[in-house]
Amino acid sequence: MRRNTKFEIGDIVFLKTDSEQRERIVTGIMQRPDSILYYLTVNEHENCHYSIEMTKTKDILKSLDINKSSYEN
Repeated sequence: MRRNTKFEIGDIVFLKTDSEQRERIVTGIMQRPDSILYYLTVNEHENCHYSIEMTKTKDILKSLDINKSSYEN
């Protein structure tokens, strides 16, 4: 039985730490006793990530290499 997941296969997501903010597609989900891992594919590369690393919203400022803090003051 699979637990409820934050993301589903086929979802387009972004890694919060990716400075280029490349689109990734969820291509697999692995359930472990204490966690869920998501397989994300960009181009021909597939990697595993936790939901805490992912978002459905692209960070435009990060992709343009603009520091948010410089605009907050």
